[in-house]
Amino acid sequence: MTFRVALVQTRTPASQAAALAHVAPLVREAAAGGAGLIVTPEGTNLLQKQRDLMLPLLTSQEEDPVVLGLRALAIELGVWIAIGSALVLREDGRAVNRQLLIASDGAIVAGYDKLHMFDVDLPTGETARESELYAPGDRAVAAATPFGQLGLTICYDMRFPAVYRALATSGARVITVPAAFTRPTGEAHWEILLRARAIETGSFILAAAQGGFHEDGRGTWGRSLAVGPWGEVLGTLDHDEPGVLLVDIDPALADKARAAIPALKNARAFTGPAR
Repeated sequence: MTFRVALVQTRTPASQAAALAHVAPLVREAAAGGAGLIVTPEGTNLLQKQRDLMLPLLTSQEEDPVVLGLRALAIELGVWIAIGSALVLREDGRAVNRQLLIASDGAIVAGYDKLHMFDVDLPTGETARESELYAPGDRAVAAATPFGQLGLTICYDMRFPAVYRALATSGARVITVPAAFTRPTGEAHWEILLRARAIETGSFILAAAQGGFHEDGRGTWGRSLAVGPWGEVLGTLDHDEPGVLLVDIDPALADKARAAIPALKNARAFTGPAR
């Protein structure tokens, strides 16, 4: 069964109210284009890199204005929405970077907390310490949808192939990779990593991205990208401006790719070299 997906590219502001006003028209545009599944980027509800300014704004996912607004839009438009991530508080009060999968009736059917924290000092002098802000998740997540099993990952996860293999072997033929990729690493690695994850697992990869220069001073790469299971680019927004990318997906092509190169079945356990 072929279905249409939309990747929404945003330049999320530094407050939830402004973020909802920014993303809602793009979600409406995606639905008007025939998308049954709409994927938004990492940090859809808020981007603010200053800890002292961000933390007071965070709420639980049940109270977050963007999550509530997108749940209402899912009902109104009759679509599924993968909020690439919402920065929210979990039950114990720790902040998490959480992808939320919303059904067309507004129900939250799955949540995935980002596993891998981006802690780095870039050659440009830019630094990131996600582990100082967010509690990492501890499990991979896939969910049943009308479009088949959907695997959930976020941004930096794309550098860890084992996550994608686990999702693919669990039955996911489509995997989301919402991101707020930095510009230096985006230019160097964004497309090649996403295509590699698609080829290794014979999966569709849906990477909705943040793009441009944000209120909090960060710059993100944009270039939202959809990749097919043979590693082919199905569509891209070749810029960093807000926009919508529409792509048609035939999940049967994942089965065809996996049959042609059965790497998932051929993998063997092994003992690593001595240290």
